[in-house]
Amino acid sequence: MIDHEATLNECLDRLRVAPWIALDTEADSLHAYPEKLCLLQITTPHGDELIDPLADLDLRPLLATLGGHELIMHGADYDLRLFRKHHDFAPAAIFDTMLAARLLGILQFGLTNLVAQFLGVTLDKGSQKADWAKRPLTDRMAEYARNDTHYLKPLSDLLKAELTAKGRLEWHQQCCARLVADCSASRPPDPDAVWRLKGSNRLTRPAMAVLRELFRWRELEAIAANRPPFFILAHDALLDLAAAAAAGRPLDPILPRRFSDRRRDTLLAAVSRGLEVPPHEQPEPIRQISRRVTDAEKHRMEELQKRRDVRATELGIDPTLIASRAMLLGLAEDWHQAGEILMPWQYELLR
Repeated sequence: MIDHEATLNECLDRLRVAPWIALDTEADSLHAYPEKLCLLQITTPHGDELIDPLADLDLRPLLATLGGHELIMHGADYDLRLFRKHHDFAPAAIFDTMLAARLLGILQFGLTNLVAQFLGVTLDKGSQKADWAKRPLTDRMAEYARNDTHYLKPLSDLLKAELTAKGRLEWHQQCCARLVADCSASRPPDPDAVWRLKGSNRLTRPAMAVLRELFRWRELEAIAANRPPFFILAHDALLDLAAAAAAGRPLDPILPRRFSDRRRDTLLAAVSRGLEVPPHEQPEPIRQISRRVTDAEKHRMEELQKRRDVRATELGIDPTLIASRAMLLGLAEDWHQAGEILMPWQYELLR
């Protein structure tokens, strides 16, 4: 494990001259709140490296070095968002083996499945939900982490050869570029939306005011306890408490018995704050603005869907890779959006 500046600098020397780099990450989202980057796994021709972001390391030179390579990754979506959120980093280019497998029509595209199918190696999945913030790592955790990148280069070579043979390598490059762009975009959370849990729109306005305070209370409790919010109180319980409080029903039957006196008192204080919100300041339900689809648009969408499904069957891939239902609806409403909605390879298949 690299957890000192001196060993990190030695690693950087190897990375700078590496012809390829495979990368993965581990976070502690199941065990802490908010989640943090706990481990970087890197494989090059020089071997496998584990880097400890929780140690007192300056990661900026490392990220700058990684940014100068096309990184081989698998299912990079979460990793890219983690880098963007915690380190404001986005790679210049990636080769995503999961995307490659999907574009080849492979239905079981998890890393374990692909390594078994293409390389004949069975990987241990036992440490999938481990607490990656714990130090030292167990031998099993360290082996699991190294395996996440150890096989990516030979796997990517085989997948790239098949993509090239099928004329889909450029499709994959476009998909990877779109993924990097989407995951690198900065989207500040909407403070009026984060607390609106599924089902909150069915609540009365007074109940929504209570829910908003309960959500804020749970966030503070989760951060203080360093535990994910659902460990503090489940979404459904928040909704039930808000509805009961606004209706004047007793809350004790809904409150977990394991709550300490302090946690119970602070929750009840949050309920009181919600009930005290003046009517004109209570949240409004979000009204979904829907527009009736015209018969002509419906017909165009059906034609686009038929065309998409025929092409997907010919290619042996998931139709949603070519276009999702929402994309088809947008195109049916205005085909001139195609250049914004579709990647070039998708456009060629649908036009």
